[in-house]
Amino acid sequence: MRRLAAILAVLCAILPTGLSHAQEEEAADEQTAGSRIPERIEIGLSTDNIAITSDFAGVDLTIFGAVDNADPLIKRQGRYDVFVILEGPHARLVSRRKGRVLGIWMNVDSQEFRNVPESYLIASTRPSQDSTDLATLSRLSLGIPHIRLGTRKRETRNEEEIAEFADALRRLKEEGDLYQESPSGVRFISQSLFRATLAIPANVPLGRHVARAYLFRQGQLVAQTQSTLDIRKAGIEYQLFQAAQNQSLFYGMGSVALALLVGWLGRVMFRRD
Repeated sequence: MRRLAAILAVLCAILPTGLSHAQEEEAADEQTAGSRIPERIEIGLSTDNIAITSDFAGVDLTIFGAVDNADPLIKRQGRYDVFVILEGPHARLVSRRKGRVLGIWMNVDSQEFRNVPESYLIASTRPSQDSTDLATLSRLSLGIPHIRLGTRKRETRNEEEIAEFADALRRLKEEGDLYQESPSGVRFISQSLFRATLAIPANVPLGRHVARAYLFRQGQLVAQTQSTLDIRKAGIEYQLFQAAQNQSLFYGMGSVALALLVGWLGRVMFRRD
């Protein structure tokens, strides 16, 4: 009996200590996870301005980026995903449906969409559906099918008809190379550096474009950033256009003077003696 009592006493002394060590280790792990510095993402564009001239045929835009404070284990597992988007100015666009009326094809119906990006170029490390859930893709407009197309507040059409017009608008934009998607266009060139190349088409809309980057960690959005790109007309053609718009009186007087000069020169060069 004395030996049994001694064993019980030793067990009672050891068990609380073992439990306290396990609790301390668990608390230490939680503290380490909580104290981990969150990831950040930064991007830089190969150029901040693109000049559109008469012979402009499109250009490639390279976007470099870096992931700061990346978890080495997550990086080795390939569970970091990056999306890079170049979105053009927003405008009101109309999608029209053609039909045959008395043997003639003509517009028979239309749907107006508001706050629509005129251009949308996106690249990612892998297909968007493999990076995160559909709700996040829709919320952030990641991918051409998830681009938000606003309608009027009091819309009388049903959702199926609106979706049909929206799909037609996206399809036309894709055919014109204004909407492009590259599922493997973002590549890591080191442990923390990545690059993406976006093909800007010749018919790119003018104005300020916004470049955005999103960083996902195991399907969860952890960081995002953005930059801007200005696309403007340049060259003698643009200067003449600006003069005609802003200084119309002097532009008209100059045009008349140039016409008189050309007429006089033609008379002098081709007159018959």
